Amino acid sequence: MLRMIVVVALALTSTLATAAGRVQCGQTRSQDLGRPVAFCALLPPSYDSEPKKQFPVLYFLHGIGEDQTFMFTSGAWTVIEEAQEQKRLGEFVIITPAAARSFYINSKDGRVRYEDFFMREFIPAMERSFRVGRARSLRAIGGVSMGGYGALRFAFKYPQMFCSVAALMPALMPALPKGAGNMSLAAFIGPAFGTPLDEEFWRANTPFVYARSAKLSGLKIYAATGDQDEYGFDAGTRALDRLLTSRQVPHTFRIYPGGHSGAFVAAHIEEALRFVWSAYAH
Repeated sequence: MLRMIVVVALALTSTLATAAGRVQCGQTRSQDLGRPVAFCALLPPSYDSEPKKQFPVLYFLHGIGEDQTFMFTSGAWTVIEEAQEQKRLGEFVIITPAAARSFYINSKDGRVRYEDFFMREFIPAMERSFRVGRARSLRAIGGVSMGGYGALRFAFKYPQMFCSVAALMPALMPALPKGAGNMSLAAFIGPAFGTPLDEEFWRANTPFVYARSAKLSGLKIYAATGDQDEYGFDAGTRALDRLLTSRQVPHTFRIYPGGHSGAFVAAHIEEALRFVWSAYAH
């Protein structure tokens, strides 16, 4: 079963070949953020046993209240291992960076330039440190909740970078509720969009902005949300569905029974990852 190896500052450790995959965690330094950023990489079974093999990669973004360990603390890695062992899912590397409540954007006050870090520093650092594909056809992005928001935004803003995007319960709101800047929603979201929450800045940074005009040819798009999502993100998913449909952009969106929960992720993450796997160049 799962073996976890913790490393610091990208100092990789040697390991024995095994039939199981492993988790490798560490930090990468960032000039854009002015601090090191933690990450974890889920490495498939043949990563060690086939040392010359290059793997597709999925950058998977965590939600609010989670961190870089999400994929194994949530139990998702167990689902992935089982699917790989039973040949329902192929092998690829999954990398999750820590992001706090950044929403994966450059914050309004300019102090947290997470988007710059992720695109200019993080992806290149991971490509130097792991045997992962550097071509669009071998690079995908996904995420949960806040991470689903970030994944869709990155995919729509930089479609030349990713072959697919898969979002579970993405934090999508076509418009903020009236008076949101004075509501508990602002405290939940955090400071990325300003303090108090700046509704104009929010609107300028949502995935919808890029979905309206980006050239999305060749990008495979998947999202799934519960029909009882406590934050109303099902309405946001439906709104994005209508927008992409109006542009005749192919996509796969699902509304399933359920709320905004870990149980929903556990129930649908295999489907999301199988979608990602199918989009890679094999």
